[in-house]
Amino acid sequence: MSDTSEVWVFTDIANGDSGKGTTVDCVAFDRGAHTTVRFNGGAQAGHGVTTPDGRHHIFAQFGCATMLPGVETFLSRFMLLDPWRMVSEEGFLRRLGVMDAFERTSVDERCLVVTPFHGAANRLRERSRGEGRHGSCGLGVGEAAKDALTQADVLWAADLRDLATCHRKLLASQHRMREQLWADGILRVCWNMPEAQEDIDLLTDGIVTDRFVAMLGEFRVTIVGDGHMASVLARPGGVIFEPAQGVLLDEWRGFHPHTTWSTTTDHNANALLREAGYAGRVRRLGIVRGYAVRHGAGPFPTYDTQLSAQLPDPPSARAQWQGAFRVGAFDTVATRYAIACLEKPLDGLVITCLDRLAQIGQWKMATSYEVIGRDIALGPYRDLGYQEALTHRLLEARPVYESYQDEEEHLLAIERELDLPVALTSHGPSRSDKHWRG
Repeated sequence: MSDTSEVWVFTDIANGDSGKGTTVDCVAFDRGAHTTVRFNGGAQAGHGVTTPDGRHHIFAQFGCATMLPGVETFLSRFMLLDPWRMVSEEGFLRRLGVMDAFERTSVDERCLVVTPFHGAANRLRERSRGEGRHGSCGLGVGEAAKDALTQADVLWAADLRDLATCHRKLLASQHRMREQLWADGILRVCWNMPEAQEDIDLLTDGIVTDRFVAMLGEFRVTIVGDGHMASVLARPGGVIFEPAQGVLLDEWRGFHPHTTWSTTTDHNANALLREAGYAGRVRRLGIVRGYAVRHGAGPFPTYDTQLSAQLPDPPSARAQWQGAFRVGAFDTVATRYAIACLEKPLDGLVITCLDRLAQIGQWKMATSYEVIGRDIALGPYRDLGYQEALTHRLLEARPVYESYQDEEEHLLAIERELDLPVALTSHGPSRSDKHWRG
């Protein structure tokens, strides 16, 4: 295996929404990357990129360097693929002048496909929970992952080569989701909800599958087999592993049940590198905002209603499923926990949204919690009982804060508390607003 590649592995060491998109776009541009590799998540990702010429796109399944000419996307086997939403996203990119996004995209044939029926089932389950929603993007990623654990006839990217197979498996998915929701009492709860009718119709319409199969004709990516990752890494130049969501939402290390059905740590990226036999240098950076955020339900010890009003994010089309966008002070306790969850040590940090903090002039962070202390203890891997108990403890956590005079003091405190250098700072939405430090 060639060691001429410059490999970057990024992880979001928070609850997501940390600025992954703009970071990947910047590093790909600065380092001349030829490929972005997606190693977890699916269409629920929302990675914003603003170019210096003012174009803006929220990336879901294409790599966030796609607006750079020639940079390719590889969706690894760990991605959950929604080809219908990817067709829609490709249309948005065309309107921004990116005419060859599909031609620059390859998809591992082992990717699990999220069908429209998984999405409908996901949204109906969340509606049935009322005020007790778990928090979801409503796109069916969790339903598809759960489906694949027990069913043999789920749809895979390899099946997209044959439309007859797609039709058969889509019909099976529709039937299975409908029957499961009846058995679980979900359809009875939602049957008379006006807002649920579109999803109920989706699961009961006998011919809608024909339309979904026809749409697959527009899905023009290259579907590849085992060995593609090695060929990507063998090419000279930069390769960027782009994460989705955040480590604090990890399926096994996050705060259950307010988590995702995806491994959001670096484990998948490391597995891809090992399988490809890569022996070169890997630069590993954790991405986090200069303050804490969380979309939807779940523990958030530093949540501050005043900061939430001062630092709102733009409204999200998925907010009705994810829940309210909350803001709080930077949390070194939670961030240290996220770093401890990683398989490999970080080389440094990317701190984003510093321009937002500068606007309000509040440089504050939590350095410990009362009772819990400075560190959250890691439990046994894949022990959801431990993670749920941890959730209950964190819901009662009371942070201990320190304040700083300015951005430089804030960054130095982060470096000191996390024992890592800040490698890159972001002071705005574009790659031109990024600054390498040191």
